[in-house]
Amino acid sequence: MNKKRIYFDMDGVLVDFESGVSKISEETKEQYKGRIDEIPGIFSLMDPIPGAIEAAHLLAKRYDVYILTTSPWNNPTAANDKIEWVKKHMNDIFHKRVIITHHKELCQGDYLIDDRGKNGASEFNGEWLHLGSPKFPDMDAILNYLLM
Repeated sequence: MNKKRIYFDMDGVLVDFESGVSKISEETKEQYKGRIDEIPGIFSLMDPIPGAIEAAHLLAKRYDVYILTTSPWNNPTAANDKIEWVKKHMNDIFHKRVIITHHKELCQGDYLIDDRGKNGASEFNGEWLHLGSPKFPDMDAILNYLLM
């Protein structure tokens, strides 16, 4: 029997974007004002969201899991930094299971866990589990829904 497929977004789902921002100097923040995600190396500084790694491991026992993320076009290190983040924190379940795209709607799967509808997330062909929405306010709500 084939497992259903889940895609996890990174930023805001597995990765605490603000934890990386907090490690950047005020001078650099000012230089990149309005485009913080373009700071080279910022994605390598980010911490996991508490409980996210554990949730992904629970879901990996029942589902075919992948990361589906976007890399800022004008950040020369972002894609590599994201891959290195996965290797450091989650290589055991996401080894060679990372897809970087600006068109998430093109990927085939059953579920997409994403905190924003950008880059095709709201047009995903399966079910978009909108993390932070009233239906899915947190990862526990998603776990309850997917593991029921």
